[in-house]
Amino acid sequence: MQATITMIDYGASNIRSAQKAFEHIGATVVLTEDAEVVRRADKLVLPGVGAFGSGMAGLRQRHLPAAIQEAVQRGIPFLGICVGMQLMFSEGHEMGIHQGLDLLAGKVVRFPEMHDPQATNHTLKIPHMGWNQLEPVWESPLLTGINPGDYAYFVHSYYCDPAEETAVLARTDYGISFAAIVAKDNLYGLQFHPEKSQQVGLRIIQNFVEMS
Repeated sequence: MQATITMIDYGASNIRSAQKAFEHIGATVVLTEDAEVVRRADKLVLPGVGAFGSGMAGLRQRHLPAAIQEAVQRGIPFLGICVGMQLMFSEGHEMGIHQGLDLLAGKVVRFPEMHDPQATNHTLKIPHMGWNQLEPVWESPLLTGINPGDYAYFVHSYYCDPAEETAVLARTDYGISFAAIVAKDNLYGLQFHPEKSQQVGLRIIQNFVEMS
């Protein structure tokens, strides 16, 4: 029997599309901004788009950081998506320095200006937007059925820089190699949007839903 997915609503604009992707593969999704519901969750998903600081402000306004941390400490599977993955880290450097949930040690920083000989202006465009390849670093149940070089859909100007290299489950290259997927114990994060990544994204969602 699959656990119910508790999806955290803190004002992120794409939460409905993420919810529909989970429901598409047959998951039961409870959308909530109630801290007590989060504390009692069997599995948690933190979606998101937008800025790191406003994301944390939305969580704090709803008294959710402590509830998330308590649920994670109970050992339940937790998945952060895009900005939701970034919020898992210690701090974000977007429009100032903001404290994150500190579930994973590390920081979220902006892509540097990078040379691209194929571009007219010789710089890579920021944000990193569109399809790019996943390169798994180690095996995980989250990546069952996912092959090196599979494509996922990214939209972000900032990337996660984990303090522990072992937290990087898969990488993607965009001028630099960065963490596309992170994992540690019961924590998982996807920098890309699985709900926009067609079969690859749906398979990763299914893998998370089916985790015990």
